[in-house]
Amino acid sequence: MSEKLFEFVTSGSPRALSGAIEQLAIGHGSLTAIIVPWESDRNTLCMAVASTQGEGWALEHTNLGTVRLTDLGNETTRVEVLADLQQDAEHQKLAKLFARFSSQIQSQFQVAQ
Repeated sequence: MSEKLFEFVTSGSPRALSGAIEQLAIGHGSLTAIIVPWESDRNTLCMAVASTQGEGWALEHTNLGTVRLTDLGNETTRVEVLADLQQDAEHQKLAKLFARFSSQIQSQFQVAQ
């Protein structure tokens, strides 16, 4: 189950924005943001955002949410951020990390008028 945190429109293509969001996640060190091809289509890219813990082959991924990038044409994209709703205590701690990351996405990309 997920909850939409926010939605906005910005300039740029979904492909370009996905690369920038991926780099923003890498900057956090413990987050990954990757395109999920089977949830994407010609006009929309869906990105899974996960917390990663461990190292080497023992990496553990915990899904935190989804970023959906929809091409509106003319180099304009709708950005939707959805949080994964889990009730366990560990996930609630990670949800705060996702909320900070989501706020960075919103503040980094200028909203198109």
